[in-house]
Amino acid sequence: MEDNKIDISIVIPVYNEESILHKSIEELHSMMVGFGRNFEIIISENGSKDKTREILEELCKKFKEVRYLTSENPDYGAALKKGILAAKGDIVICDEIDLGIYNFYKSSIQILANDEADLVIGSKLLSGARDERPFLRHLATIIINLLLRLLLGFKGSDTHGLKSFRREKLLPIVNKCLVTKDLFASEFVIRAERENIRIKEIPLDVKEKRTPSINLFRRVPNVLKNLIKLFYVLRIKG
Repeated sequence: MEDNKIDISIVIPVYNEESILHKSIEELHSMMVGFGRNFEIIISENGSKDKTREILEELCKKFKEVRYLTSENPDYGAALKKGILAAKGDIVICDEIDLGIYNFYKSSIQILANDEADLVIGSKLLSGARDERPFLRHLATIIINLLLRLLLGFKGSDTHGLKSFRREKLLPIVNKCLVTKDLFASEFVIRAERENIRIKEIPLDVKEKRTPSINLFRRVPNVLKNLIKLFYVLRIKG
């Protein structure tokens, strides 16, 4: 194996995360070093108004494995897609800045290495999962996944959160995704299902490190708007 070949790319969208960004990336970097694999951490910053970009500059100077992308407008889905398309690793892990769950990394990397699946999804609703987020956040996850099942025939338990996948297998699906904002991940997973990608869900133990940077109730109108768009894209256009 070439020394400069990247095995794993971690992609993390961030928006106004100055309070936990530096510590979270330090912890993630240390964890990845422990795995003994060549890796990169791609931070996809989008529209931050605080000191997030300045901190990212510092992190890039401190760790050669860290690089960042930037976008002018806040858009979680677009930032995540941009990061995935920029990834160079054979395996791509989509994470959140306030999670970085060791057991998911360990289990999903092993599943992919054993060729048991091409896409591993960390589910907050699967049997055995433990969701310690505020009740309304947990309820919102239940509702959105129920709507995805009813409206679009989604067969799994959760589309959001942590994911690991083989870049070569899933990149064509990423390129087909048209919806951004909160429901990019949902389109990605549902398209993968429909194209018979081998998917494995594993339960997550979720405990956020801080209050979400965007208020839940402020997100509802955008989620509903993008759910309509997702319905059109997947049911009407196909």
